[in-house]
Amino acid sequence: MNLTPVTWPVAAEWTKLWSVRSTLWCLAGTAAATVLSAVTLSASRATDLVREGVTSARLPATEGVISGTTFAQLVMVTLGMLAVTSEYAAGSIRGTLQAVPVRGRMMAAKALVVAPVMFATGVLAGGLAAGATYALLSMPVFGGFVTLDAGETAVDLLRLGVFAALVSLIALGVGTALRGAAGALTVTFMLLFGMPMALLMTGSPVAVEAAMRLPMFAGLAFMDSADNLTGGPIPYPPGEGLVWLLGWTTTALAVGHAVLRRRDA
Repeated sequence: MNLTPVTWPVAAEWTKLWSVRSTLWCLAGTAAATVLSAVTLSASRATDLVREGVTSARLPATEGVISGTTFAQLVMVTLGMLAVTSEYAAGSIRGTLQAVPVRGRMMAAKALVVAPVMFATGVLAGGLAAGATYALLSMPVFGGFVTLDAGETAVDLLRLGVFAALVSLIALGVGTALRGAAGALTVTFMLLFGMPMALLMTGSPVAVEAAMRLPMFAGLAFMDSADNLTGGPIPYPPGEGLVWLLGWTTTALAVGHAVLRRRDA
């Protein structure tokens, strides 16, 4: 198969991605975190309904999966971050840039590999989490509130896959700008979790509105979350949530690209 100057960098990045064990660990960690957080939050919600004496309620299996991304996202980002920081740590980034001197093309190749892998991982991990949640909450002790509608589940899983892909690209942009895994992980954690939680806890209307537009809550809005840390649905529609999430992703990648162009390897 003949590879063009546009496609061979993608093929090279694909090969590099699957040639290291850390990739499988990142994907396995994403699946484990998604399942664990979904099952835990769903069981807690069902238990609360039972304690309140509710006899009739509907608890979609994917509701806990979506709410659980609040925590699972912190594992989802590792693949995007390590796709670039690991090369800086090993010094192999010099060889990569010699092979692909157009730096924007190199970064685009990484994004074109990381995003679909994380999309598929998000969908599969979400499916496992929904199945595990349904199996557990079908037990009589949890009240029998759980449901698993095929159409609703499919839509939720596709949205989860998009969210996983976009937050991994945010991490790729941050990692490209900062180069080091520790710094990239810290900044990504603060952007995705620390900052929105700090703003939310202030109780200030302005701070809360700002928190709602950060990637975590924008993602929850896009996934149409009904049960999250705000105590209810995000106060704007899924379409707007996707716009905010895409805006943060574009900004992170643009900053990473700007730094990559201006600094030596």
